[in-house]
Amino acid sequence: MGATILPDSIPRRAFQKACDTEDIALSLAVWNELVEVLNRPRLARYVRPALREDVLTNLIDVAVWVAPMQRVTDCRDAKDNKYLELALASAATRIVASDNDLLVLDPWRGIRILRPADYLVAG
Repeated sequence: MGATILPDSIPRRAFQKACDTEDIALSLAVWNELVEVLNRPRLARYVRPALREDVLTNLIDVAVWVAPMQRVTDCRDAKDNKYLELALASAATRIVASDNDLLVLDPWRGIRILRPADYLVAG
């Protein structure tokens, strides 16, 4: 979500780096949550419509769609398990997140979980 607030924010730069240099895995569950969160009326004053549309369009253009088959229950916030399931299904080497419920798991099953700022400086 941070990538939709300010055009030169750290989350936005991390998102652009990922789009330019990585394979970005996406599942239907993750996509649906992203669209729902970005369209919440209470967040409308923070989310810039043009940036929201740019993020969603970029994701559609670059995403590798994956259908996770293995259930995961390792995250203390159960609704975030979908990100871990996606990482497993796509054989990801890292997850970029600002969510503390995910960050406390780093590393998780050999997968790094990095803040956007750490991802920007990672090789």
